[in-house]
Amino acid sequence: MKENNYIFCMKWGTLYGAEYVNRLYSMVKRNLTHDFKMVCFTDDETGIIDEVKCYPIPEINLDSNLPERMWKKLTTLKEDLYGLEGRALFLDLDIVIVDNIDCFFEVEGEFRIIKDHSWRSWRITGNSSVYRFDIGKHGYVFDDFIANFDEIRKIHRNEQEYLTHAINDKGKLQYWPTEWCPSFKYDCISRFPLAVWKKPIIPEGSKIIIFHGEINPHKAIKGGRGKWYRYVRPAPWVAEYWK
Repeated sequence: MKENNYIFCMKWGTLYGAEYVNRLYSMVKRNLTHDFKMVCFTDDETGIIDEVKCYPIPEINLDSNLPERMWKKLTTLKEDLYGLEGRALFLDLDIVIVDNIDCFFEVEGEFRIIKDHSWRSWRITGNSSVYRFDIGKHGYVFDDFIANFDEIRKIHRNEQEYLTHAINDKGKLQYWPTEWCPSFKYDCISRFPLAVWKKPIIPEGSKIIIFHGEINPHKAIKGGRGKWYRYVRPAPWVAEYWK
């Protein structure tokens, strides 16, 4: 029996509109040769194209006044997720795909995630902009989170830190090859002051460029400043892929 390949994404609030979901579908369609279905978990499906199946973000039953730490993304690990079955590749809405991504479904491993970009190389924390798993096989992550949330949030500052440790505790954690998912902030732009005259690049071996912090794809295209020490020259190549 052929396994279903899913692309998962999640949209809530007003930070990202439907165009981000639609653009993500377009990028995947151009860069994935395997058959796939795309699912968006969202609180508002207005404007999302028909090719993307929308489901409500599963209930998480946490205090709505808690600081936003992306905890909602953990609902993708529920044992029963709208009856979906197969292998899922979760992609953040603000990533940019620059090459074929078949390899993200083909590489072995029960759970794959980006190794977080940090000078503290000993940390196991992953970056959940891109992670892959078999749907329903890691329900223990969500169940433990709900049962022990008060204690978990004292130990882990956000969803991706907890997620990585929970998977690692089961001996199932593996990272993507480093070159596949470079950070725009750390790998594409040069350090200050070189960034003032050196243009952002696409590192060799890149598949998916991830954006985190103060620079997103819109800002990357135009260039400008993030923090005082992070000047970004325009990266028009972002617009060529991000459509």
